[in-house]
Amino acid sequence: MSQITAGTLQAHALVKRYGTVTAVDRLSFQVDPGKVTGFLGPNGAGKSTTLRMFLGLDQPTSGAATVDGRRLAELPHPMRVIGAMLDARAVHPQRTAADHLAAVARAGGLPRRRVTETLELVGLAEVGARPAGGFSLGMKQRLGIATALIGDPGIVMFDEPLNGLDPEGIRWARSLMRDLATEGRLVLFSSHLMGEMELTADHLIVIDDGRLLADQPLEAFIAANTSECVRVRTPQRAALLEALSQAGLSARPDADDADVVTVPDARTEQVGHLAASTAIELSELTLIRDSLEDAFLTLTSTDRKAV
Repeated sequence: MSQITAGTLQAHALVKRYGTVTAVDRLSFQVDPGKVTGFLGPNGAGKSTTLRMFLGLDQPTSGAATVDGRRLAELPHPMRVIGAMLDARAVHPQRTAADHLAAVARAGGLPRRRVTETLELVGLAEVGARPAGGFSLGMKQRLGIATALIGDPGIVMFDEPLNGLDPEGIRWARSLMRDLATEGRLVLFSSHLMGEMELTADHLIVIDDGRLLADQPLEAFIAANTSECVRVRTPQRAALLEALSQAGLSARPDADDADVVTVPDARTEQVGHLAASTAIELSELTLIRDSLEDAFLTLTSTDRKAV
């Protein structure tokens, strides 16, 4: 794959209602190329509906979902601009993987060689002649990713691309998304696997009940919605607690381990310097930081309480 110049995805005050149910509620954000953007939200938050509106599969009740300011239907060669995998099972079970991709290529006016290239890219070259109905979920995920990439688009969207992949497949998908972003493409993907999201995404868009909760870099999101503490292990716990109190630092002794102290909102070097200056022996000094999962649950639970 070569260096790509990609456009941006823009949600402009998107609203989508199904009868009395509002699935997406005045949602506005922009996704830029050159980085991997994670799309997060609880089940039913409106993620898939939003992606479908970008692809023209669902029409907004109001607002717009555009690619560089235009709806996808207005683009002359949309498959070369944007590729998506929303449901890896959306393939006829009797068609071979190669035939499925060939049909997609014909529909998009793409050369036949793209079938071979994308099968190789996703690791399905040896099973391209097999009916997709006999594929495992992980193989279907790879075929879905190949379908999204067959037009060599500058923008790719994946809805839960890691489902069904084994650890090797997850690592492959993570590397693929990062490589696509490095080439200058726009990569937007949703996943409920928070650990993988934390390892893959550069930027996060978080929604709940169809509304935007956060639109910021991954590290900033975690920092804004979590806390840090220092875990200390020492045979001189009473002396350390006294020294911390004298320094104006709050600390709490561990109820299950007589040698452990937790110091909220502190830095390891701060606690280490204090212990050294008071000749207190330490056997452990660790910074404990909340994960992306902790940050996500904190934000969405707070949002639901506020509603």
